[in-house]
Amino acid sequence: MDTATPAVTVALHDGEAVVASSTRVDARRHGELLLPAVDRVLAEAGLKLDAVTGVVVGVGPGPYTGLRVGLVTAAAFSSALGVPVHGLCTLDGLAYASGIDEPFAVATDARRKEVYWARYDDHRTRTTDAAVDRPADIAESLAGLPVVGAGARLYPEAFPDARDPEHQSAAALAALAAERLAAGDAEGFLDPLPMYLRRPDAQVPKNYKVVTPK
Repeated sequence: MDTATPAVTVALHDGEAVVASSTRVDARRHGELLLPAVDRVLAEAGLKLDAVTGVVVGVGPGPYTGLRVGLVTAAAFSSALGVPVHGLCTLDGLAYASGIDEPFAVATDARRKEVYWARYDDHRTRTTDAAVDRPADIAESLAGLPVVGAGARLYPEAFPDARDPEHQSAAALAALAAERLAAGDAEGFLDPLPMYLRRPDAQVPKNYKVVTPK
């Protein structure tokens, strides 16, 4: 599952192929849409939650509220079912889904007229840490490269070679995780902790008046 972007996306993978998946793009309803998506995917596969043997979750980068929904749900499932939870960079899921086998970049919408982004040698190999920047500030360094994701669509002047997919897919994230698990690539996973890259939009105001009971 992944809720780090506007896509609320869930998939079920049996170790060899995706059995069922659901993706809905809605930037404001992650908490409302995630669990019904899980139920829908399990129902489509004809299974119950106790059939799950592991959880894969996109850890971002992403906005604070949406990203937290997926991570908290993944942790709850892991605890309730007694199964491991594996974190993956959300950008890696988009890269994997692209199938591109030449250098490229992935960029998602970070709001505030910025993008979350990273560079890749191919769809399996990220070569930089995820970062957050204004498109104009990285356009020169990414010049000539295809750029996958919604960030490329939002800023065509900075990323003229925009490529699909635009939105995250849990099916791709699950397929990437299954590939790494089958290869015994434990280092290919991240701790299931949020990758924010910057402070949340909502903050405690400075110099506020403290009121204490008399």
